[in-house]
Amino acid sequence: MIDLIVTQGRVADREARLIEGAARVARALEQRYPVTGRAVGEPAPAADDDWTVSLPQARETLVGLGQAVTASLTGGRLPVLVSNTCSASLATLPVVARERPQAVVLYIDGHGDFNTPETTDTGYLGGMVLSGACGLWDSGHGAGLRTEQAILVGSRDIDEPERELLHKHGVRVIPPKEATAENILDAVGGAPVWVHIDWDVLEPGYVPADYKVPDGMLPTQIRALFEAIPPAQLVGVEVAEFNAPEDDEISAHAVSVILDMIAPVFETAAAHAG
Repeated sequence: MIDLIVTQGRVADREARLIEGAARVARALEQRYPVTGRAVGEPAPAADDDWTVSLPQARETLVGLGQAVTASLTGGRLPVLVSNTCSASLATLPVVARERPQAVVLYIDGHGDFNTPETTDTGYLGGMVLSGACGLWDSGHGAGLRTEQAILVGSRDIDEPERELLHKHGVRVIPPKEATAENILDAVGGAPVWVHIDWDVLEPGYVPADYKVPDGMLPTQIRALFEAIPPAQLVGVEVAEFNAPEDDEISAHAVSVILDMIAPVFETAAAHAG
């Protein structure tokens, strides 16, 4: 059974339409599948602030997300999170590490998100998510993910200090052109899998995201991965950073692209339920 969890509180959002983007994807999933989303957090305006401000502001939302994922995993269900930002994963990944300690995290993102408060040159909380989950700095929301269990997929916009940290801690990186389902599953082996996706991993033009990073993955690569992951290995999914355009037609098209990519998750769950 799928638990659909929807982040609706600001978690370091720097664009005003990310919360709306998460809500639109969740509504579309509710219309297509027999799921009802659980909203976590109350919306707040976007701001271009430093992580020292955005992190404490997001505390209530992050705590709520951690509780929701804990309840889902301990209840033997499959959590699917639709989040406004990758920063929300500061709450979810430590829960995965605690409740499914053997799980590999496929961190599918155009960036490395492996900066720390010491290396960041932007102060953006979203650029420090994976490093926080791996315990390189204390977010206040836990850690526990071992770096050898983190695999960056599709990442290409990586700062030099960040690259050094990734190399030092042995985080594997699979670039977009090598991100075939076969290569990714070879890296995972038979381990349980948690899939994190920031839509900026895609080649720009498919799904509007908070950032544009050229030379990205294609939607067909994402769908092929979900088709290839054995259902028994899938622990959970989180997707983030859909910056919903104000044009409803353009936004609806992007939502349909997202739903097509993640459809195998819901179709497999429905088949098993039947």
